[in-house]
Amino acid sequence: MQSAQGEKLEVLVSAKDIASRVQNLGKRITLDYQNKPLIMIGILKGSFIFLADLIRAVDLPISVDFMSVSSYGTSTKSSGVVRIIKDLDHSIEGHHILVVEDIVDTGLTLNYIYGHVKSRGALSVKICSLLDKPERRQVAVPLHYKGFEIPDEFVVGYGLDVDERYRNLPDVCKVVRTNG
Repeated sequence: MQSAQGEKLEVLVSAKDIASRVQNLGKRITLDYQNKPLIMIGILKGSFIFLADLIRAVDLPISVDFMSVSSYGTSTKSSGVVRIIKDLDHSIEGHHILVVEDIVDTGLTLNYIYGHVKSRGALSVKICSLLDKPERRQVAVPLHYKGFEIPDEFVVGYGLDVDERYRNLPDVCKVVRTNG
């Protein structure tokens, strides 16, 4: 797949594989949170497509909230400095929390989010990530639900972007820079 930006996109995880894994994750979450007050927190912007599909695969009454954080800016590498752009709209005290993230690489951003959410009176905090890049990890974060482990490649699609491009792709694709 060729883009107009001088980049080649190669499918790393197909839409079919994503759909199957999301259904499996939804079933596991449904079993794990029976009779528990659950709030699923999507980390914007990258997780919004994954979260939308995942909540439809969870057969429980749930609430949804969102946080937006920044550690990348317009760069493709994390600065390590996390800023909360949008915090939660509602109290999470007395609820079980499932943080839904698009990708975990260094772990710095998710570690910050995990601590921030945990400090707010939740009964439990767990993490669900579509993608995991363990070879980039700088900080250990507990991934309770994981979609796919991927190599250290820059990826786009299914909500993930580069400079706000490619979020709408149905597959997760690695970006290969071309010379022309």
